[in-house]
Amino acid sequence: MKICVLSDTHGIINIAEKALKDMKDIDIIIHAGDLVSDARYLETLKYKVFCVAGNCDPFAVEPTEKILELQGKRIFLTHGHAYRVKYGYKELLTRAQQISADVVIFGHTHLPENTYIDNILFFNPGSTTLPKNGGPGTYGILEFINGTIKAHINTI
Repeated sequence: MKICVLSDTHGIINIAEKALKDMKDIDIIIHAGDLVSDARYLETLKYKVFCVAGNCDPFAVEPTEKILELQGKRIFLTHGHAYRVKYGYKELLTRAQQISADVVIFGHTHLPENTYIDNILFFNPGSTTLPKNGGPGTYGILEFINGTIKAHINTI
């Protein structure tokens, strides 16, 4: 299974579409918020999309977090603003441990992250359109292969 992970597209969907064209054989898109309307648009392109609301989605009906079970792995999906991820991952780690998550997917910081903390993958694809590091936009790919997860951050 191959998953495209997006976050913080902020209404500039053509760049996310460019990322999707660069990838092949995507099974699912996971969008970690800001903007839910972008995730809904991607659904119209015939992708299966899981998404959560971010801090820029005040009127969205989507929840701010979800737990997904994919390929035997428990994925905790949140935008991250409610867990104050701009100030560290302590609150996010506590929640991930409470729900026995294997992977945490989040956004909000506009900075890519691909690291393990206490054997939990913390994965932030960064922002396709408004990266904080001054470089190009980024997106993520998660590949589930024989019970393992390969995580990659790519530039657009």
